[in-house]
Amino acid sequence: MNDPRKTAWVTLAGAGPGDPELITLKLQQRLQAADVIITDRLVHPDIIWLHARNGIRVLMTGKQGYHEHSYTQEEVTAILIDEALQGKRVLRLKGGDVAFFSNVLDELEALEKNGIPFEIIPGITAASGASAYTGIPLTARGFAQGVRFIAYNPTQHYDTKTWNSLAETSDTLVVYMAGKTVLSFAAQLILHGAPASRPAAVIEQASTAAQKIHLSSLAKVAVDFKELIFSSPSLVVIGDVLQLHGRFSWFNGDQEGSVFNELPE
Repeated sequence: MNDPRKTAWVTLAGAGPGDPELITLKLQQRLQAADVIITDRLVHPDIIWLHARNGIRVLMTGKQGYHEHSYTQEEVTAILIDEALQGKRVLRLKGGDVAFFSNVLDELEALEKNGIPFEIIPGITAASGASAYTGIPLTARGFAQGVRFIAYNPTQHYDTKTWNSLAETSDTLVVYMAGKTVLSFAAQLILHGAPASRPAAVIEQASTAAQKIHLSSLAKVAVDFKELIFSSPSLVVIGDVLQLHGRFSWFNGDQEGSVFNELPE
């Protein structure tokens, strides 16, 4: 009996931060070759409609924090393995880059355990997209010599040493998945000694027509952002580099609405 794993391959690919033109040539090729596409909620639909073969089977497996009816990582991984074990060429699309806060380790371990060959194609992560499309270099001489990427929610336990380090650093802080928790994060930084005047911002749907940037400071976010509900995906940026936005902002998106419309079932 033929082993279907001999014809199967899995591509784990980053689809970029939102603008559908920000994908690699290699991803375009894999979109044409795939038998099935398993995609996250935040992958722009045009990436699939413009580049995949007609009639391709598309499985929406979006995970969304704080929502009970989204897919769990265990369910997504099970679907990925099931499709691959049927001998299919599977393309797993993730928003941004594969390696930035995407639970790729769970999927890699499952692929390894089942002896399924795979490849990884990088994508432009949300931080890079937000930086470019808002004119805010994440590092810049005289403003920040480093950048830290963080995933934060209030249930996580950061020890005092970690909070002190985040509060004291002059590095730019980029906080993923923090649109709902920016007030808590800012309060913790101030509590551990960060300057209250340190610039802070929330960038909604970076690189898309619905992009918005909300500027404030650690001390003022509690007032400026209190009544706001940020669209997903939103990224929090904290640091002196935010002062550069006014000089180098170049992208004016159409604010009519979100481009992140879910694919049909």
